[in-house]
Amino acid sequence: MSPIKWSNKVEIVYSNGDDDGNLLNDMIDNITTPYVIFLHEKDYLSPTVQPDTLILPDSKSVLGTYYYNRNIVIEFPIFIRTSLLKKNKLLPLNQLPFKESFLPAWFASIEPAQILMKENLIKQASMNRSATTMQKDSIMQKYQLPINKTKQVTISVVIATYNMEKYIDTAVVSCLLQTEMFDQILIMDDGSTDNSNQKLKRLANEKQVKVFHKKNEGKAKALNELLPHVTSDFILELDADDWLDADACSVIKRYLSNLPEEVAVLYGNLRKWKQKSEDVLFKTTSKGVAIKGVSELLSYQFPLGPRIYRKSMLKEVSGFPVLDFEDGRLYEDVSVLNQLLKKYPFCYKDFTVYNVREHQASITKNNDSKWQDFLQMLKSKR
Repeated sequence: MSPIKWSNKVEIVYSNGDDDGNLLNDMIDNITTPYVIFLHEKDYLSPTVQPDTLILPDSKSVLGTYYYNRNIVIEFPIFIRTSLLKKNKLLPLNQLPFKESFLPAWFASIEPAQILMKENLIKQASMNRSATTMQKDSIMQKYQLPINKTKQVTISVVIATYNMEKYIDTAVVSCLLQTEMFDQILIMDDGSTDNSNQKLKRLANEKQVKVFHKKNEGKAKALNELLPHVTSDFILELDADDWLDADACSVIKRYLSNLPEEVAVLYGNLRKWKQKSEDVLFKTTSKGVAIKGVSELLSYQFPLGPRIYRKSMLKEVSGFPVLDFEDGRLYEDVSVLNQLLKKYPFCYKDFTVYNVREHQASITKNNDSKWQDFLQMLKSKR
């Protein structure tokens, strides 16, 4: 038997820095075979896989398998009808927090009735159990949680963005890839001079995602201009360079449904990541603590968050204060919390659904030196 000429059967495509999601979508559009097999980085087909293993009944469009990492189980698509991939496009990587999530995120959008799951279809050359990998896996696991709906509580996400074209896609799409939908996603472009506007146009829709524009005057004014458009009972503030876990809305609504009526702000823990050139590195999860007064707020060791405001109480204090200090462009979160805590209690619960991205373009990071001056200003007004 003559040897197989693999050079005639293998084509290698180099991305040259292009987004893998868009590149793969373009490749899939040109595929003429009825099926596609996905293997990612260190994956290889298990020796137990036989030709009849990779057979889909007429009622199914995807063959999926399970990936295990300690106590984490993630569902991955491996064998997919090309027709489904051409109809349901893969998400571009710039809309996702890290590259490993693009297949699980796509898989979560497929109707369960179209999926056939089987065990032991893939193996890995080596298992990575670093802290970063474990955190990524735990986030990807949430994509497959069941869909929920809590009718009695309504919550909107508000985002103020200024020149965050590199990260705004991820922030907004994380609000859409939820196991339970937010009632609104309201975005204020605060006079960006980069390509944020073009990206936001593609994400906007009249039903759920609404985008507004204003001249650049700082985050406090930007958020205040969104408040009249909020129709929900509660408001989650999301920074344009951060993102949410897929179960954020569901988890938050569960706590809000039992929140005492006198409480103005619900908050939890923050998962922190350091932005590298093309990836994120897990740093730590900062667990919150209960605070009872302004002194404890001003001595808090990290930003209090995620911050979920009761809209009626936020409006009672006239929204986000525009202080003389830096014309309200810095520390708007602490300013409004300082105002609210003078009148209403806060509530801490032990949950982690909010991801903070630390990067060189961060406005807060680049103004660390002004924090002590800001604290002294607040304390002088007490």
